[in-house]
Amino acid sequence: MEGGKLIIFSAPSGSGKTTIVRHLLNKPELNLAFSVSATSRPQRGKEEEGKHYYYISLKEFKQHIKNDDFLEWEEVYRDNFYGTLKSEVERLWAEGKNVIFDIDVVGGLRIKKKYPKETLAVFVKPPSVDELKIRLKKRSTESEEKINMRIAKASVELATAPQFDTVIKNYDLDTALEEAYQLVSKFVASDKYENKDASNE
Repeated sequence: MEGGKLIIFSAPSGSGKTTIVRHLLNKPELNLAFSVSATSRPQRGKEEEGKHYYYISLKEFKQHIKNDDFLEWEEVYRDNFYGTLKSEVERLWAEGKNVIFDIDVVGGLRIKKKYPKETLAVFVKPPSVDELKIRLKKRSTESEEKINMRIAKASVELATAPQFDTVIKNYDLDTALEEAYQLVSKFVASDKYENKDASNE
């Protein structure tokens, strides 16, 4: 696999990474395309096939794992698998696009490890775990039990922040959006991601 650049945004659920990714996708000068993940979980609410996820059965997902079809995959919750199909990234690269991911921290770090020079890995940090819980409750899409699972997972995910190229603190959304834009703009204009401190020059 070879082609354009890979831009990863990872964070605990409710940190605002999806809002940041949508903002960047609306900037045509960045030449970004969204990598749609595959999942074995059922569709929720107004989610659309091929836009939010590729929804495949648990059996199909496991077959793709056996066939080495994924760039990365993870069992996030019991029997809830998520992954990035190699064919999805190849399709977007063939269109001449830089690929942007809104992805779990484990998956993000796996892609960074496979493509260290082509990838900018950004961790989005929420103000606090308490604030995360408030945001997740406001969504009203999940049970209290599921929210508590996400909060427990968030504490583990926050500890991975130093492994990313850079951290954006999403304490103020407008500031975070501008910081993300500047980072990605600089990265897509550069030859490759050279070092960890490039974003702090």
